[in-house]
Amino acid sequence: MEIRIGITNSGRELNFETNESAADVRQSVAEALDSGATHVTFTDVRGNAYIVPTAGLAYVEVGTEEARRVGFVA
Repeated sequence: MEIRIGITNSGRELNFETNESAADVRQSVAEALDSGATHVTFTDVRGNAYIVPTAGLAYVEVGTEEARRVGFVA
């Protein structure tokens, strides 16, 4: 699933794919914001970790869990 994270005061966004479910991503972001945590951590499909400060979160866009189709559709 694709995740896009907007960072305040930055013209760029963080974009990566993860094996976590959409519900897990939403839950980890919500828990970090509700608890007043200073950061939230994500792991992509390659095993890279991203530590994002919660104070800098502008938005978090969670993509669909539907797999992409390959080939031609008639």
